Amino acid sequence: MRDIEFIEKNKECAYFTDEISDIRYKYMQYCTKEEYQNMLEHGWRRFGKMNFVPECKECTKCISLRINVNDYKFSSSEKRVIAKNKDTYIYIQEPTISKEHLMLYDKYHLFMNKKKNWSYASIQVSEYIKSYIDGKNDYTKEILYIRNNKLIAVALTDILAESLSSIYCYYDHDYEEFSLGKFSILTQINIAKRMDIPYIYLGYWIKDHLSMGYKIAYKPFEILCNRVNLDQKTIWEKYE
Repeated sequence: MRDIEFIEKNKECAYFTDEISDIRYKYMQYCTKEEYQNMLEHGWRRFGKMNFVPECKECTKCISLRINVNDYKFSSSEKRVIAKNKDTYIYIQEPTISKEHLMLYDKYHLFMNKKKNWSYASIQVSEYIKSYIDGKNDYTKEILYIRNNKLIAVALTDILAESLSSIYCYYDHDYEEFSLGKFSILTQINIAKRMDIPYIYLGYWIKDHLSMGYKIAYKPFEILCNRVNLDQKTIWEKYE
């Protein structure tokens, strides 16, 4: 199947009830590291074989964000989160699917449905494969977090020479004391530091948003200041 690119206009916004969105999609049977690196730098995201970027005409609230790894210093509170997880075992491997994955995914989203009114439906095997297994390349990884032989968190991430792209993370809120969402991001920052990867892309940040505002905690970071085509130069600026 060849690559297909299209734009979906006037779609109901996933983040604001009073907004509509225009999203450009690019379905890629295979995406090279060079192509993917360029897309990340231009604000694109990936789920499975589908890449996408917002092109909303009336709204620019979704801001592409990346962390300059060399400049990032762990705060005292972040060091405490890391210390609390000294007995949390971490495994990095190609994306997989298991009963434990699906149960944890559903448990996380049911919790978020009750806490933040996210839509909820039990995920199907085919849907999980489409979003997190299909389209995997040698740079596609999952990070498993395990305590007492139990899977408590999964982070999907792409690891390139110049970028680490944090795709998605879900975790067990029964282990709230371990701040697993934050620990997952800190773990990926540590991985990038050890591998001399200059940037971590955290997707889209929406200031003060209930679900997307948390990324402000990782200042200073850089934000994409212009929306341009893949063959045009991007402008990233430091946000403090």
